[in-house]
Amino acid sequence: MHPRMSLTAPRKLLNPASGYLAGYSHTLNPYVGCTFACSYCYVREMPVAKFRKEPWGRFVDVKSTAAKLLSGELTRAKRKGPVTIFMSSSTDPYQPVEFQTGLTRSLLEIMAGADSNAAIDFLLVQTRSPLVTRDIDLLLKLGQRVRVSLTIETDLEEIRKTFSPSAPPIAARLQALRRLVQAGIPAQVAISPMLPCSDRLAGLLAETGVKRLVLDDFFMGDGSQGKRTERLGIRRIYEACGLEAWYDRSAYLKVLEQLKKTFAAHQIYISQAGFLP
Repeated sequence: MHPRMSLTAPRKLLNPASGYLAGYSHTLNPYVGCTFACSYCYVREMPVAKFRKEPWGRFVDVKSTAAKLLSGELTRAKRKGPVTIFMSSSTDPYQPVEFQTGLTRSLLEIMAGADSNAAIDFLLVQTRSPLVTRDIDLLLKLGQRVRVSLTIETDLEEIRKTFSPSAPPIAARLQALRRLVQAGIPAQVAISPMLPCSDRLAGLLAETGVKRLVLDDFFMGDGSQGKRTERLGIRRIYEACGLEAWYDRSAYLKVLEQLKKTFAAHQIYISQAGFLP
């Protein structure tokens, strides 16, 4: 069964950032819903998912008027101070429907072409999709005002299939990260949320040329000290796979030690610090 896609016309596109993303002025979500449907996604525990008739991952609302709204909202926001945007906080801006709609690209076109009255100060693009490389031309126009944060939670494809079977394969993401770095796009890898991985992870990431990493887990990064994740029953997946030791508040430390053998300490960020502007 294909996910249900609906076109919507929101009255507002930019929303004030808060909580984990309090370092930003705004969040921007081109879509409502995400068909990657990762089992651990904290959005499953938010109203946008809990009060829908369809299960998370089976619907996506396309904010079809988003590009028309953005220019005016940026101009008004700039009058109040610096505009720093996190895209996206509750969806992936490059989920499969983006191939069809080009909505995220249209928003980047607005931001890349804006005059000084509507120019963003910083944009973080958070995705796990190789489709982000389609927009390298626009990302280059934004220069140092953008950072692409590409999620690679594990180096083990079987683990990826267990926790997020509808998400892009790990090899494709590694190749996308390499392309971003080679193109000169400011980029980081988000090991977030960290999943069980091997000792090869650091080396594979280093081969892409990336120089900035963020390491996060369910307990630090789900916005509720792990309570949202616990309600999702993710622990049961770990137990079924015999991976209970990885579902622990200190598990990230062993991955951190592995990363330190390959990357300099100043290149590694922990949880929220790595996502801030």
